[in-house]
Amino acid sequence: MTGLAASPIRATDRTPSGEVILEVRNLVKYFPVGGGIFGKALGWIRAVDGVSFSIRRGETLGLVGESGCGKTTTGRCILQLERPTSGEVIFEGRDLSRLSPAELRAVRRKIQVIFQDPYSSLNPRMTVGQIIAEPLAVHGIVPDRQARKARVPELLSRVGIIPSMADRYPHELSGGQRQRVGVARALAMEPSLIVCDEPVSALDVSIQAQIINLLEDLQAEFHLTYLFVAHDLSVVRHISDRVAVMYLGKIVEIADRQALYEDPLHPYTKALLSAVPIPDPVVEGAREHVVLRGEVPSALNPPSGCVFHPRCPIAIPECSGAVPELREIRPGHRAACIRV
Repeated sequence: MTGLAASPIRATDRTPSGEVILEVRNLVKYFPVGGGIFGKALGWIRAVDGVSFSIRRGETLGLVGESGCGKTTTGRCILQLERPTSGEVIFEGRDLSRLSPAELRAVRRKIQVIFQDPYSSLNPRMTVGQIIAEPLAVHGIVPDRQARKARVPELLSRVGIIPSMADRYPHELSGGQRQRVGVARALAMEPSLIVCDEPVSALDVSIQAQIINLLEDLQAEFHLTYLFVAHDLSVVRHISDRVAVMYLGKIVEIADRQALYEDPLHPYTKALLSAVPIPDPVVEGAREHVVLRGEVPSALNPPSGCVFHPRCPIAIPECSGAVPELREIRPGHRAACIRV
């Protein structure tokens, strides 16, 4: 990424606590494919199919994979923007999938989201100040109107925006400024967990590192916890403490950042990492590149057994039989492959 060189990402010292703030257990989300006269479901898209992981307070878990692998759907299920087909989403000891709309309302302020597209995630009819002040009023965090008006400049300053921009509309801001407004809106709720849904992928590469640095600064200051959804492995490596790799609705590997990038176990993870260019022609030319055959299968009709086996360079006949368990191969390093 040229953006990393243009605006270097600073190394930060994060020390996650041992307390688990979010635990996802066997999360499943299927979407019906309708058809026929009566709109009966003719099939099911298995967007998320048995995903499990946990995040400790103060930690950043990176969730990576190709487009369509289920990363964003997993985040939306955690936010309860999509109700899971089955499974549990346990946040601070409560299963969000079992809460009523009224109970969820009280929890929502603790779980916020930064959306991928800053151009569509802000209301074009509202000023920046109104966008940030609205959730403060809705959730009763700052009931007084004048107090909300005074709070807005503080939040804008926190994210690196001049307070005078509170009177501007989103179309008057650049993409990076709009994303900073999105960060300020999430921060206004004083959340414990923020789901970052590819928050820098729609930005110029020269701006991406600035937003990453901002997120890390805010995490250190407010002890925030992030689920960082992305497909850019370079960005994920900088911001994450641990990384989970998804393929066709399943997590195939999860490990500490350093362990996963330096010694990946699953063949899909190895293929992903081999596609990331290294800015050294000698090293780049000497390393092995894993080229996957075929295309990603449809989530409407996924392969039997290991979902990766039709494209896997080390697959054997047994791989098409049983679904591999996401098991611990090394301490803290789990992979779903019978060949490792």
